[in-house]
Amino acid sequence: MEKYEIVIVGGGPAGLAAAVSAKEAGADRILILERDETLGGILNQCIHNGFGLHTFKEELTGPEYAQRFIDQVQALRIEYRLGTMVMEIGRDKVVTAMNREKGMFQIEAKAVILAMGCRERPRGALNIPGYRPAGIYSAGTAQRLVNLEGFLPGREIVILGSGDIGLIMARRMTLEGAHVLLVAELMPYSGGLKRNIVQCLDDFEIPLRLRHTVTRIHGKERVEGVTVQEVDETGTPVTGTEEYYPCDTLLLSVGLIPENELSRGMGIGISPVTSGPIVDDRLGTSVEGVFACGNVLHVHDLVDYVSEEAYLAGKHAACYVKEAESGRWTERGRNVLVSGKEGVRYTVPSLICPERMEETLTVRFRVGDIYKDRFLSVYLDDERIQHRRRPVMAPGEMEQVILSREELLKHPDLKSVTIKIEEV
Repeated sequence: MEKYEIVIVGGGPAGLAAAVSAKEAGADRILILERDETLGGILNQCIHNGFGLHTFKEELTGPEYAQRFIDQVQALRIEYRLGTMVMEIGRDKVVTAMNREKGMFQIEAKAVILAMGCRERPRGALNIPGYRPAGIYSAGTAQRLVNLEGFLPGREIVILGSGDIGLIMARRMTLEGAHVLLVAELMPYSGGLKRNIVQCLDDFEIPLRLRHTVTRIHGKERVEGVTVQEVDETGTPVTGTEEYYPCDTLLLSVGLIPENELSRGMGIGISPVTSGPIVDDRLGTSVEGVFACGNVLHVHDLVDYVSEEAYLAGKHAACYVKEAESGRWTERGRNVLVSGKEGVRYTVPSLICPERMEETLTVRFRVGDIYKDRFLSVYLDDERIQHRRRPVMAPGEMEQVILSREELLKHPDLKSVTIKIEEV
């Protein structure tokens, strides 16, 4: 059986950044396992710009951003295997994988970093009445077809869902000569970044219909049109609001799901809100020596935040390998619960240990609705330590607060950290 200090599952932006960080932190034998035929993950098909402003202080396309990390991985001589599918990971950190060259094989790792990314929610999860005609694509599939394979999926387009991929594809399809009739969104707010609404819809005069959804798909062999209806506060279609749009293509941008089948197979604790692993301040999961970062942990807005998170996972995985044999890693100290209330849906991380955490810790989260002119507050048990006025907070934009180790250590009996939204 092959042996490595750290095995990283996934060669996308999270896996690459984690590998670089682990190598810089002193880990020696590192292996990246990637099921695709190239490194870079989803960024290879994201040819639009807007990446790298935080990490590299310049605007890059997705492939350019990925290449920066690929170059670092190759310069550091970090091993990677392409076309390799991970089938199972045991709680003893034995990784079972397969590829064409080796068939089925096993690798024993001292630490594992989960960086599998996320997948799109399919049509089957939506229960839209109608046949199964050609012309229905997830937005990510359409993006791959247009940007990598040079195939235009259709000419008359309706997009269901206003996530960032759907917004970006509305612009992309328009630039390729297709006609985007509208973007329909079930919720009373968009699920994408504000800048994408402006740059991808407003600039091209593409209508966004909030509180609307597709209730029927017409056509047997090929999509011929869709029925769009307004919905009430409970998401139920309102009778009498049906509108028919003739089209040949329906793109679905209805949410992303962290890719955690391997995590569940290991028995890792999963958050019911994010569908990603529950982690502590070192991004360690409930299985010792297994770390998670990127979209497998929770869906991010910006790849820069993915890389920042992955750097921490790689650094802590390298520290774990060094300290595990001495037993120092098990001296975890007290675990303080971090949670969100009154509009804050979740927090990452969910547990912190003030004694072992770094000088500052970034806690990321999303809100559950649009909040205007509110305070974002942080409580240590019942004591409020942060109280910031925010003009607007929306579900499509990830929020964050920064906790100080020095501040937390002032409370030796601290039980919980709570982030909540309060009225002005």
